[in-house]
Amino acid sequence: MEKDMQSYRLSDIVKIKNGKDHKMLSNGKYPVLGSGGIMRYVDNFLYNKPSVLLPRKGTLDNIQYCDVPFWTVDTLYYTKVNTELANPYYLYRYLSLLDLSNLDSGTGVPSMTFDNYYGLKIFLPSIEKQTMIARVLQTLDKKIAVNRQINQNLEAMARQFYDYWFVQFDFPNEEGKPYKSSGGGMLWNDKLKRNIPVGWHCGNLFEIAVFTNGLACQKFRPKDDEVPLPVIKIREMHDGISVDTEEVTSNIPESVKVYNGDVLFSWSASLEVMLWAYGLGGLNQHIFKVTSANDFPKSFYYFQLLDYVDVFKKMAEARKTTMGHITQDHLQQSTIAIPDNKDIADKFEELISPIFKQIVKLQEEISNLIKQRDELLPLLMNGQITIE
Repeated sequence: MEKDMQSYRLSDIVKIKNGKDHKMLSNGKYPVLGSGGIMRYVDNFLYNKPSVLLPRKGTLDNIQYCDVPFWTVDTLYYTKVNTELANPYYLYRYLSLLDLSNLDSGTGVPSMTFDNYYGLKIFLPSIEKQTMIARVLQTLDKKIAVNRQINQNLEAMARQFYDYWFVQFDFPNEEGKPYKSSGGGMLWNDKLKRNIPVGWHCGNLFEIAVFTNGLACQKFRPKDDEVPLPVIKIREMHDGISVDTEEVTSNIPESVKVYNGDVLFSWSASLEVMLWAYGLGGLNQHIFKVTSANDFPKSFYYFQLLDYVDVFKKMAEARKTTMGHITQDHLQQSTIAIPDNKDIADKFEELISPIFKQIVKLQEEISNLIKQRDELLPLLMNGQITIE
């Protein structure tokens, strides 16, 4: 620890405030934050200065930071930071390194009181040094945010192309003109309950894709003398590989090894489709690795599946129930429009494949930036690395 570190209680640094109910608020531009992140946007805010957001109930390690006007719900405290003593962003990163589980005052659901937080002993360097460290970390955060925004834009653009080609059926005809808008022939399909182009038919997802379920990876633990693979569960689909990720032997079938650019579909509890971009791993059960059937290209089966997941979710919503899981029968019973000649799908692949490759590349960069930031963080905080 650096010699110029000053000892404080958190009560010296912040005033903690309660979040409030947001249900009476109208929709607007200000984020409502809960323990899981942004919940909605409303027309009013509780606080409009940089703040460290502290969980009151639930997951106690999910400390957040917000530097735009915001509202918080009652499971999340917000703070008014004494900026003469602490840089709000530096304080956020410092607190995020602490293990708060031993301060839990709850008997069931983990919870924290004002006093639990106020009693925390913390060590801070000068405000000038805090600001320099915060600037370095925020520079990395901004690069990460820019890459994420680019990826969102790329995904939206690819989805727009898909909708134009395979929902509106305005793919290029032989003259390069939009098929349907230019008078291309359409026929009513009873199973799909809609018109589809002449030369297309109603098929199912099995016609265009192969769904390979993952392993019960706990039965395939690595041996001491081998290099293991990280286990890909639903958590890894959301957050990537972390220090908490389990490991599996590398001696597993190639069919359940996952590489960057592979399509994954979580079929139990959480119904999600993604392009994997977090490095080589072993696929756990409850997730399908989706590959081509009948030589249909990745972009075609990816978006067809993505569309049909929305169908499953709408079915569950209509029944007011949660779709527990997707079975092989559900996939067999799916109904999608498929061209008899897959040339149109291949042309779509030529258009979308570079976009997919760029998305994966940017996600790889994001992962590297996060790794760099998270490795720097404790070293900067405890003074092992100094910034002049």
